[in-house]
Amino acid sequence: MVPIGIRPTNDFAFLLTFGSPENKLALMSLINSILELPFPITDVQIENPYNYKEFLEDKLSILDIRATDSRGWIYNIEMQVSVVADLMQRLVYYACDLYADQLRSGYEYDRLKPVFTICVIEGKIWPDGSKVHHAFRLTDLESGRTLRNTVEIHTLELGWYNFIESDLATASDQDRWIFWLLYAHQYDSETLLRLFPEPAFIQATATIDRIARIHKDKEMYDAREKQLRDQRWMIKSSLKQGLEQGLEQGLEQGLEQGRKEGLQEGLKEGIDLGKLLGEIKLLQRILGLEESSDEQLMAKAPAQLAALASELGNQIPKNPRR
Repeated sequence: MVPIGIRPTNDFAFLLTFGSPENKLALMSLINSILELPFPITDVQIENPYNYKEFLEDKLSILDIRATDSRGWIYNIEMQVSVVADLMQRLVYYACDLYADQLRSGYEYDRLKPVFTICVIEGKIWPDGSKVHHAFRLTDLESGRTLRNTVEIHTLELGWYNFIESDLATASDQDRWIFWLLYAHQYDSETLLRLFPEPAFIQATATIDRIARIHKDKEMYDAREKQLRDQRWMIKSSLKQGLEQGLEQGLEQGLEQGRKEGLQEGLKEGIDLGKLLGEIKLLQRILGLEESSDEQLMAKAPAQLAALASELGNQIPKNPRR
């Protein structure tokens, strides 16, 4: 059997799978598996349903899925194929904006409904951890008291996921959805239906299978894949060119420091230091971060500089899975 070949983490495929009104069952199952609410949602209304014409005219920009349940609770779901600068700040801003936007003139505060933002990331946000699911809530650190039913932000870092097919039989709903998102494209539809026989998964599998078979959808999917490859290529090329420039600049700085020291050991240390400074500044520019000054960087120990360079490098988007 031929694999479906459609990656659900492609944001077009993700939007079509979970943002179509006829796929409400799949959307509810995904949301419930992530939020683990005391009372799972049993109905949902998609506020911005997928529209082919609008998606095409918007030049394949990433679109969120916004939905409300029967209680009026608000859910905002998005798929990110790479970690972008200030991602968490943006998630917080839009979650708070959705919460505040409910309060019309003359409304009382008790009209406010909870807002849940869910961001699924194909890679990793924090390279110093291995937790897939983070749930951020308004919580008092000392007492542990949480302001429930206000604003929550959930992230799924798929890059940390390490389940294999044999784990599916005893896996949670959340782990089964993550496995499906990451690996469905590697299976044929018959095998997927055997591994995921639940109605919600049947809807999702049928959608990516349809994308593979319908020309206009496959064309849109391929266009988005090409755009993502081009973006990654540009980032990689800029990084390579910038690193070469940074290393050359760092070498000059190192040589100058070595000459001042007048010692071979000082020369080597100066070269290494210059390389690190150049690399860190370049990575900060590429990631859209504020560039550290020489004084700030020179105040750090060499081991701290190396750790910082490694951390920044891990935030550069990697090549997509194939």
